[in-house]
Amino acid sequence: MRTYPARVAVLAFIAALTASWIVRGQTAANQSLVVIENLGLPAIDEGVVEDDSHAPNTAEAIRRRALGAALAAQRTGQGTGRYAPGRVIVKFRDGISTTGRLTALSTASRTASLRTRPSYADFDIVSIDPGEDAEAVARTLRARPDVEYAQPAYRMHTQFKPNDPLYTQLQWNLPLIDLESAWDIQMQAGSAVTVAILDTGVAYDNAMITATIPAFFDENGRQYPALGRVTIPYSAAPQLASPGRFVAPHDFIWDTTTPLDFDGHGTHVSGTVGQLTNDNIGTAGVAFNVKLMPVKVIGSVWDDLFGAPNEGTDDVVARGIRYAADNGAQVINMSIGRTGPDNCTTNSNVDGCAPAVEAAIRYAVGKGSFVVIAGGNDFEFGNPTEVVAEIAARVPGAVSVAAVDRRAVGQTGGHRCQGTAAQPDCHAYYSNTGSWVELSAPGGSERGFGRDGFVWQQTLDFRFTETFLLEPSQFRAPRFDVFNYIGAIGTSMATPHVSGVAAMLIQQGITKPAAVEAALAKFAVDLGAPGRDNTFGFGLVDARNALRGLGVAR
Repeated sequence: MRTYPARVAVLAFIAALTASWIVRGQTAANQSLVVIENLGLPAIDEGVVEDDSHAPNTAEAIRRRALGAALAAQRTGQGTGRYAPGRVIVKFRDGISTTGRLTALSTASRTASLRTRPSYADFDIVSIDPGEDAEAVARTLRARPDVEYAQPAYRMHTQFKPNDPLYTQLQWNLPLIDLESAWDIQMQAGSAVTVAILDTGVAYDNAMITATIPAFFDENGRQYPALGRVTIPYSAAPQLASPGRFVAPHDFIWDTTTPLDFDGHGTHVSGTVGQLTNDNIGTAGVAFNVKLMPVKVIGSVWDDLFGAPNEGTDDVVARGIRYAADNGAQVINMSIGRTGPDNCTTNSNVDGCAPAVEAAIRYAVGKGSFVVIAGGNDFEFGNPTEVVAEIAARVPGAVSVAAVDRRAVGQTGGHRCQGTAAQPDCHAYYSNTGSWVELSAPGGSERGFGRDGFVWQQTLDFRFTETFLLEPSQFRAPRFDVFNYIGAIGTSMATPHVSGVAAMLIQQGITKPAAVEAALAKFAVDLGAPGRDNTFGFGLVDARNALRGLGVAR
């Protein structure tokens, strides 16, 4: 690991100026995190990470998930269940008075109280005792005729399988969807289109952060020391940020307008959509001229440790979707999701379904936003229904995306990737299958390919950010100003390929979400069994086919 003594000295000087610059920053709702915008040094670009510790199901990946669950339990004082304790999302039917709502709540819980309705919500948040069973309270409310739906605040997560540049060397994924031919047709590559990234935030600005880092226990009960008040450097990703690039940023985890990424997932996803391209640096992006709208709806381990007031739950995600639609997003990328019951299709009024998110997706499509959702990474863990992705299959103008791996490269014929016992198909081993799968895109895989099978983009260098995975004696404050080209796999990586191609279609004049979906499906390259199937949907998204299918010749 390299050190930067001169830089450390400059950072110490900037830290001393923090108090006098506070007026230029933004303080989060609970006062524990202060972001001083436009005050920070340029990012450090470390090149390419040669590391395999971020492959799926490694000890590091398992620890990261377990630590997040442990921190959630420590913050709430409750178990690490699939929903946030102490609240229920409720949509009352139109015309029900405040008195009527309070009467309804009293029948479900003696501790229930109605919160002030949050921004970008068409539902109410009801507070209950954290020890109460939120699903039981929701079931009681759903049985009432004056309630349209009620659900717990289920926790969502990114669809990310991280690991560890450069178009000609590593980016097999972009030629796979025939982007070079598409770029010949449309070199402006989505310049008139805004893509919202609903994720962990985006590294879009230079800043200095002051935060209080408390002591905590990891998933094994080991105590990590408190670091107290610290000043942390933050920089915009060099290969993502450019003047006028980012529009209407918003953070629903901290209730601010500075959705900084403390994880790296949202920045990596943004890179696939629109990494700066044709500049002789690093990797390329699909629709490299789009405007990006960072909307933070998923928290990370550092958000938890910094004391974020919100988690990435259904209500937060629903509000983020509505915000993006109301603020002009023509494409909404959701490389996030969670699992749920199989019967949400026939009855969304049961535990585990996501009626608040579904209503928000339908609202966004109605406002003209095309919504793209990750299909899920749990194929080898029972292949459960991905409840958010499943919604897409029922909403014209929203699509869910499965992942293919590098075995799809070089396949020819009318129906590629059918596979045999000796040569399996190019379905990525983790990618969920089901009736909700509509399209496929490159998600990558390390199996059989190692680093050459990843999807690569520039994002935060985890060696400087994930200090919570070190031993307690080595634990230190993170740095968010060091970047690398990181290889990653997952349906999270597949989804932004589709969002980027959708942006190029919209640039060509197909603006209705249902029409965008129809074009992508019609001109996809059929994979597997002929026609739509549960593994690949309508097939592999193809940028050149989609643009030429509009009659754009070249």
